[in-house]
Amino acid sequence: MLVDFNTLPDTSRVWIYQANRSFTDTELQEISSELDKFLSQWTAHGQGLKAGYEVRYKRFLIIALDQSSQPATGCSIDASVHFIQNLEKKYGVELLDKMNVSYKQGEYVAYKTLLEFKTMAKQRAISKNTIVFNNLVATKGEYREHWEVPASESWHARFV
Repeated sequence: MLVDFNTLPDTSRVWIYQANRSFTDTELQEISSELDKFLSQWTAHGQGLKAGYEVRYKRFLIIALDQSSQPATGCSIDASVHFIQNLEKKYGVELLDKMNVSYKQGEYVAYKTLLEFKTMAKQRAISKNTIVFNNLVATKGEYREHWEVPASESWHARFV
């Protein structure tokens, strides 16, 4: 069951998918329609899942699931991964590679491999104050409070 992302409780589970490039406005309209359709039909053991999403910076797809009434199952999570894989193929983007880093350079969102990010840290091209996106947050509350943070406050801290 598709619901407004903002109405979901902070305890909702989140999955964050970062694209290796920005989506165009046309792509975002299409992706929003596809997300609407998928989340409207997303189920676990035949029960509708109360889920919503938002898109940030034309690059991040954030899906949240209120598990208080019906938790995700292996099959429902597999279905969501399959959906994301289809988006990857259709739009020629990477969304599932967790070994890449997104960070802010002013208002621009940069995307680098972890190796490139480590090299930039050694060269002091980024610092502990660089705003990074911590895509490992697990709940909507963590997402709201700890997703967009200085590198020193994230798992990225070990590199700066």
